[in-house]
Amino acid sequence: MADKALSRLYAVHWRGIRAYLNSRLGNPAMADDLAQETFLRMVEGGAGNMIVNGRAWLYRTAHNLAVDHHRQEARRRTDALDGEQLAAIADDSPRQDDVAAARDALDQLRHTLEELPERTQQVFVAVRIDGLTYAQAAKRLGISDSSVQKHLARAVHHVMRHARPL
Repeated sequence: MADKALSRLYAVHWRGIRAYLNSRLGNPAMADDLAQETFLRMVEGGAGNMIVNGRAWLYRTAHNLAVDHHRQEARRRTDALDGEQLAAIADDSPRQDDVAAARDALDQLRHTLEELPERTQQVFVAVRIDGLTYAQAAKRLGISDSSVQKHLARAVHHVMRHARPL
């Protein structure tokens, strides 16, 4: 864009662009920065000769810059909570006695499983812990599907017989 035409656009529209941005942002310093960015984009854009309506282009660019600014601010914003609001947030961590009871139950299960033959332990872990199907467990362990079922039935029966009531 020719220097004279740009100077004329700047002189005519600077205050209006700045006022528009200030009304959108409520921040005079940011409005100044974005108004300057609006004109800078016109200079650097290289599309100066292709712009038919300079005023419309400037306001559209200013609008887009304001929208981008609002989006960036929304991503950066973290609202602080006061102590009362923080205290109202429920603590979802388990209670110490629940953690201790769960550990005891796991230890009991581990000891109960250790009483079983190794292959039966492997089948139980593959199906009940790792979540494999009977066919997948059979393939992993190199045994038949029916063997998986028999080992699993033996393991579940043994665990149920030795389980403590809750």
